[in-house]
Amino acid sequence: MLNLRRNMPALVVTFLSLTTASAPAHAETVMSTSTVPTEVIEATAPADPALDRQLDALLGRERKAFQAVSGKRIKRLATTPRSSFGTPGTIKVSYSRDWIDGQPARKGGAEWACLAEALYFEARGETVKGQFAVAEVILNRVKSGLYPGSVCGVIHQGTGRKYQCQFTYTCDGYSDAIREPAAYSRVGKIAWLMLNGAPRALTAGATHYHTNAVNPAWARKFPRTARIGVHSFYRHPRS
Repeated sequence: MLNLRRNMPALVVTFLSLTTASAPAHAETVMSTSTVPTEVIEATAPADPALDRQLDALLGRERKAFQAVSGKRIKRLATTPRSSFGTPGTIKVSYSRDWIDGQPARKGGAEWACLAEALYFEARGETVKGQFAVAEVILNRVKSGLYPGSVCGVIHQGTGRKYQCQFTYTCDGYSDAIREPAAYSRVGKIAWLMLNGAPRALTAGATHYHTNAVNPAWARKFPRTARIGVHSFYRHPRS
């Protein structure tokens, strides 16, 4: 549940504290996530003109504060909680194709769909171990606090700006049609396992990776944590 005192502007917090402190013991405080002001309902206490004027002034500043926050920001704060995953290490896995192919087919919700899609387009040609490693990077980003707080948010960060996205397949202009069902089924299993408690120990907390065929500038600034298959992995210094 959204913590309103933590996410509202400071003026709103001040207003809430004032109304709570000023309301008599028999008053009922009603709080809403809308921009309708907090209402103090009193059964018998007389109105206080001075308090009314003070509250009117605070409400005016509250409205201005809300107007300064973008609608997209408010919507994201209100409707997109940070992702919650199974505890890493509670599911045992084997990084082999035979083991993965022997697991039951898996499906899930939006987070699963985004992760499976990313693994398909970013790493379907990798070894199973390499696919798990790429999944680690995405989940490490979600948990780091430096990137969007959901799997889909991390994967689609920057989408819409050609070659400015975080994951190339989301902005390279090529079709995102899935044409290899067997490969998609395999990464779907990996996505499910990673979201539900597979270990996250392959990349030592990596938040970035690149294929070994390229040498991006940022790779000279971040510590490298692993090399797995055709990818090198790096950790953001502040993660």
